[in-house]
Amino acid sequence: MATPPFEAPHRLNPAGGCPHAGNARLLALGAVAPVELPGGIEGMAVLGHDALREFLQHPEVAKDVRHFRALHEGRIAPGWPLLTFATVRGMTTADGADHRRLRSLVSRAFTPRRVDGLRPRVEELTDALLDGLAAADGVVDLRQRFALPLPMGVICELLGVDERFRDRLHRLSDQVVATDIGPEAALAANRELVAVLGEIAVSRAAHPGDDLTSALIAARDEGGDRLGQEELIGTMVLLIVAGHETTLNLITNAVRALCAHRDQLALVRSGAASWADVVEETLRWDSPVSYFPFRYPVRDLDVDGKTIPAGTPVLAGYSAAGRDRAAHGQDADRFDVTRPARADAVRHLSLGHGAHYCLGAPLARLEATVALERLFARFPDLELAAPEADLRRHAGFVGNSVRELPVRLSAPVPPGGTAG
Repeated sequence: MATPPFEAPHRLNPAGGCPHAGNARLLALGAVAPVELPGGIEGMAVLGHDALREFLQHPEVAKDVRHFRALHEGRIAPGWPLLTFATVRGMTTADGADHRRLRSLVSRAFTPRRVDGLRPRVEELTDALLDGLAAADGVVDLRQRFALPLPMGVICELLGVDERFRDRLHRLSDQVVATDIGPEAALAANRELVAVLGEIAVSRAAHPGDDLTSALIAARDEGGDRLGQEELIGTMVLLIVAGHETTLNLITNAVRALCAHRDQLALVRSGAASWADVVEETLRWDSPVSYFPFRYPVRDLDVDGKTIPAGTPVLAGYSAAGRDRAAHGQDADRFDVTRPARADAVRHLSLGHGAHYCLGAPLARLEATVALERLFARFPDLELAAPEADLRRHAGFVGNSVRELPVRLSAPVPPGGTAG
């Protein structure tokens, strides 16, 4: 029989911080935990790997905000920092036929074959950024100078977004996903983001090109029920935010992991592991997304012996699931690029599972693999320029990374050269 949730919910720190110690304490109590969201809103988090996998594909778990009980009871104030996650009109807040319709409009741009066709451009952008780093002196912020502009450049080119908008879009994305932002700032950031994307959409409508925004506008203008205006802007929000924030954190976290585990870097250089292995182990060990909002049971649901009441906002605890010892063994806290896949072939859940599996997963993997391989080939002695403990953490509990990544690059190997 299912038991009620434990009485004292875990208060998620809106300012973020390293999630792993807290995750371990919660996992020791069970795979599902009650949490307190900003504003005192009651929620739940699914933390265990197997429980999360079950929950993500459960037929009685919805994404549509109409199931969010606290919102419809009037307990969510305007400017609540997580409101955009719940209410943006797009794939991540749609179910069933609506979800399939919205996903089908963009899915062809992210198939493995289409993504592989982007490899030359990803390599070109990567090399250009590395050339810029080679010209820098002393300590550089690798997050700002490399891990950010690569995925932002790729997703903006796919969407047909002019370069002049990119810094602004990243700043607004940061604010939209932050959980420590005040109501007025949250409302202002959302208004500005919608306005900027609206301006981009108007420009692409007037001057359509071979880009995803133009294709979405064409779908909107065909009439019928293919795409509404709110869904157009909502889809652009999702593609911009998810299209660069996740990969930005993934590259940042992988560099941190390799600098702290030089033995693992040596395994890759010796051929005992691949750069793809580094990407997968980083996704498991230090997921770029920690707690992703929201899913809602449509009835009271038993998950791993805990009852999640209908209408409860549930967070997917990806960073916790990645280090769940019940799934990954007693050494789950160890970064190991040679770690074998689980028997069920699901090494981690950091890119989701089920119908809402990350559409951009092939692109994120390509960008991260190319970035890491070429970065360490060009700068084989790259090292952190500050202790890990001194790195400022991401502003919130949704994303999982650091705000800056100061590194010493050392002498670069010329392009096409061989690291000694």
